[in-house]
Amino acid sequence: MSRSSRLERVTKETSVVVELDLDGTGTARVSTGVPFFDHMLAQLAKHGLLDLAVAAEGDIEIDAHHTVEDTAIALGQVLREALGDKAGISRFGDAVVPLDETLARAAVDVSGRPYLVHDEPAGMAPLIGTYDTTLTRHIFESLAFSAAICLHVRVLAGRNPHHIVEAQFKAVARALRDAAAADASAGVPSTKGVL
Repeated sequence: MSRSSRLERVTKETSVVVELDLDGTGTARVSTGVPFFDHMLAQLAKHGLLDLAVAAEGDIEIDAHHTVEDTAIALGQVLREALGDKAGISRFGDAVVPLDETLARAAVDVSGRPYLVHDEPAGMAPLIGTYDTTLTRHIFESLAFSAAICLHVRVLAGRNPHHIVEAQFKAVARALRDAAAADASAGVPSTKGVL
Protein backbone atom coordinates (compact mmCIF):
# COMPACT_ATOMS: atom_id res chain seq x y z
CA MET A 1 0.00 0.00 0.00
CA SER A 2 1.39 3.39 -1.00
CA ARG A 3 1.74 5.90 1.80
CA SER A 4 2.21 8.95 -0.36
CA SER A 5 0.25 12.04 -1.25
CA ARG A 6 0.40 15.14 -3.44
CA LEU A 7 -1.38 18.45 -2.96
CA GLU A 8 -1.52 21.75 -4.80
CA ARG A 9 -2.62 24.76 -2.75
CA VAL A 10 -3.21 28.03 -4.59
CA THR A 11 -4.30 31.28 -2.98
CA LYS A 12 -4.00 34.94 -3.97
CA GLU A 13 -0.80 35.03 -1.91
CA THR A 14 0.90 31.72 -2.73
CA SER A 15 1.13 28.71 -4.99
CA VAL A 16 2.39 25.57 -3.25
CA VAL A 17 2.84 22.00 -4.48
CA VAL A 18 3.85 19.36 -1.93
CA GLU A 19 4.57 15.67 -2.58
CA LEU A 20 5.29 13.30 0.31
CA ASP A 21 6.21 9.62 0.55
CA LEU A 22 6.28 8.32 4.12
CA ASP A 23 8.30 5.28 3.07
CA GLY A 24 11.10 7.21 1.41
CA THR A 25 14.83 7.46 1.84
CA GLY A 26 15.13 11.05 3.05
CA THR A 27 15.32 12.74 -0.34
CA ALA A 28 14.30 16.41 -0.46
CA ARG A 29 13.65 18.64 -3.46
CA VAL A 30 12.61 21.90 -1.88
CA SER A 31 12.27 25.44 -3.18
CA THR A 32 10.22 28.01 -1.28
CA GLY A 33 12.17 31.21 -1.85
CA VAL A 34 13.08 31.20 1.87
CA PRO A 35 16.52 29.52 2.01
CA PHE A 36 16.60 28.73 5.73
CA PHE A 37 13.09 27.22 5.58
CA ASP A 38 14.27 25.08 2.64
CA HIS A 39 17.13 23.91 4.86
CA MET A 40 14.66 22.99 7.64
CA LEU A 41 12.37 21.08 5.26
CA ALA A 42 15.44 19.16 4.05
CA GLN A 43 16.14 18.24 7.70
CA LEU A 44 12.56 17.03 8.09
CA ALA A 45 12.92 14.79 5.05
CA LYS A 46 16.38 13.45 5.87
CA HIS A 47 15.79 12.64 9.52
CA GLY A 48 12.20 11.51 9.02
CA LEU A 49 13.18 9.23 6.10
CA LEU A 50 10.55 11.01 4.03
CA ASP A 51 10.77 11.74 0.34
CA LEU A 52 9.61 15.33 0.14
CA ALA A 53 9.17 17.66 -2.81
CA VAL A 54 8.04 21.25 -2.24
CA ALA A 55 7.69 23.95 -4.87
CA ALA A 56 6.35 27.18 -3.43
CA GLU A 57 6.01 30.69 -4.81
CA GLY A 58 4.65 33.46 -2.67
CA ASP A 59 4.64 37.14 -1.86
CA ILE A 60 8.07 37.02 -0.19
CA GLU A 61 8.64 40.61 -1.25
CA ILE A 62 6.25 41.42 1.64
CA ASP A 63 7.72 38.78 3.97
CA ALA A 64 7.95 35.00 4.24
CA HIS A 65 4.87 34.50 6.43
CA HIS A 66 2.32 33.47 3.78
CA THR A 67 4.73 31.19 1.93
CA VAL A 68 5.90 29.43 5.07
CA GLU A 69 2.38 29.14 6.50
CA ASP A 70 0.79 27.77 3.32
CA THR A 71 3.65 25.31 2.85
CA ALA A 72 3.18 24.03 6.42
CA ILE A 73 -0.58 23.71 5.91
CA ALA A 74 -0.08 21.77 2.66
CA LEU A 75 2.57 19.58 4.29
CA GLY A 76 0.18 18.72 7.12
CA GLN A 77 -2.58 17.87 4.66
CA VAL A 78 -0.39 15.50 2.63
CA LEU A 79 0.88 13.90 5.85
CA ARG A 80 -2.69 13.27 6.99
CA GLU A 81 -3.66 11.80 3.63
CA ALA A 82 -0.53 9.64 3.38
CA LEU A 83 -1.23 8.13 6.81
CA GLY A 84 -4.64 6.92 5.57
CA ASP A 85 -6.70 5.17 8.25
CA LYS A 86 -3.51 4.76 10.35
CA ALA A 87 -3.98 1.01 10.72
CA GLY A 88 -0.72 -0.77 11.50
CA ILE A 89 1.28 2.27 12.63
CA SER A 90 2.94 2.89 15.98
CA ARG A 91 0.89 6.09 16.52
CA PHE A 92 3.29 7.61 19.08
CA GLY A 93 6.81 8.86 18.52
CA ASP A 94 9.31 10.89 20.47
CA ALA A 95 12.89 12.06 20.07
CA VAL A 96 15.51 14.06 21.90
CA VAL A 97 18.03 15.66 19.55
CA PRO A 98 21.25 17.46 20.50
CA LEU A 99 22.89 19.98 18.19
CA ASP A 100 26.01 21.37 19.83
CA GLU A 101 24.80 23.46 22.80
CA THR A 102 21.13 22.90 21.91
CA LEU A 103 18.88 20.07 23.04
CA ALA A 104 15.35 19.70 21.63
CA ARG A 105 12.61 17.21 22.44
CA ALA A 106 9.57 16.36 20.31
CA ALA A 107 6.68 13.99 20.95
CA VAL A 108 3.95 13.13 18.45
CA ASP A 109 0.57 11.41 18.73
CA VAL A 110 -1.02 10.76 15.34
CA SER A 111 -4.34 10.96 17.13
CA GLY A 112 -6.66 12.78 14.75
CA ARG A 113 -6.89 15.48 17.43
CA PRO A 114 -4.78 18.55 16.61
CA TYR A 115 -2.86 20.19 19.39
CA LEU A 116 0.47 21.98 19.76
CA VAL A 117 2.63 22.71 22.78
CA HIS A 118 5.74 24.65 21.78
CA ASP A 119 8.43 26.06 24.01
CA GLU A 120 11.70 27.63 22.91
CA PRO A 121 14.00 30.23 24.50
CA ALA A 122 12.71 33.78 24.57
CA GLY A 123 14.79 36.58 23.12
CA MET A 124 16.16 34.78 20.06
CA ALA A 125 17.54 36.88 17.24
CA PRO A 126 14.59 37.89 15.05
CA LEU A 127 16.15 36.69 11.77
CA ILE A 128 18.22 33.79 10.47
CA GLY A 129 19.04 35.07 6.99
CA THR A 130 15.59 36.08 5.72
CA TYR A 131 13.80 33.63 8.03
CA ASP A 132 11.72 35.20 10.82
CA THR A 133 12.41 33.05 13.89
CA THR A 134 8.90 33.70 15.24
CA LEU A 135 7.59 31.58 12.35
CA THR A 136 8.90 28.34 13.87
CA ARG A 137 5.99 28.01 16.28
CA HIS A 138 3.55 28.93 13.51
CA ILE A 139 4.99 26.25 11.20
CA PHE A 140 4.48 23.53 13.81
CA GLU A 141 1.04 24.91 14.68
CA SER A 142 -0.07 24.89 11.02
CA LEU A 143 1.41 21.42 10.50
CA ALA A 144 -0.22 19.95 13.63
CA PHE A 145 -3.66 21.36 12.89
CA SER A 146 -3.75 20.46 9.20
CA ALA A 147 -2.32 16.97 9.85
CA ALA A 148 -4.60 16.47 12.89
CA ILE A 149 -1.73 15.40 15.13
CA CYS A 150 -0.81 16.25 18.70
CA LEU A 151 2.70 17.70 18.74
CA HIS A 152 4.85 18.76 21.68
CA VAL A 153 8.15 20.53 20.94
CA ARG A 154 10.41 21.81 23.69
CA VAL A 155 13.89 23.28 23.54
CA LEU A 156 15.59 22.13 26.73
CA ALA A 157 18.83 24.07 26.15
CA GLY A 158 20.18 26.33 23.46
CA ARG A 159 21.87 29.59 22.60
CA ASN A 160 22.42 29.78 18.84
CA PRO A 161 19.17 30.53 16.90
CA HIS A 162 20.17 28.36 13.92
CA HIS A 163 20.83 25.41 16.23
CA ILE A 164 17.63 26.00 18.22
CA VAL A 165 15.39 25.93 15.15
CA GLU A 166 17.26 23.12 13.38
CA ALA A 167 17.24 20.84 16.44
CA GLN A 168 13.45 21.27 16.65
CA PHE A 169 12.95 20.21 13.03
CA LYS A 170 15.25 17.21 13.48
CA ALA A 171 13.44 16.14 16.66
CA VAL A 172 10.03 16.46 14.99
CA ALA A 173 11.32 14.46 12.01
CA ARG A 174 12.53 11.60 14.22
CA ALA A 175 9.32 11.60 16.28
CA LEU A 176 7.14 11.53 13.13
CA ARG A 177 9.30 8.75 11.71
CA ASP A 178 8.66 6.62 14.80
CA ALA A 179 4.93 7.45 14.96
CA ALA A 180 4.37 6.51 11.29
CA ALA A 181 6.46 3.33 11.55
CA ALA A 182 4.85 -0.08 11.14
CA ASP A 183 3.74 -1.75 14.37
CA ALA A 184 3.32 -5.49 14.82
CA SER A 185 -0.10 -5.02 16.44
CA ALA A 186 -3.03 -5.39 14.08
CA GLY A 187 -5.51 -2.68 13.30
CA VAL A 188 -5.82 0.93 14.34
CA PRO A 189 -3.86 1.72 17.52
CA SER A 190 -6.80 2.99 19.55
CA THR A 191 -9.45 1.46 21.80
CA LYS A 192 -11.93 3.58 19.85
CA GLY A 193 -11.06 1.72 16.64
CA VAL A 194 -10.46 4.96 14.74
CA LEU A 195 -7.91 7.77 14.80
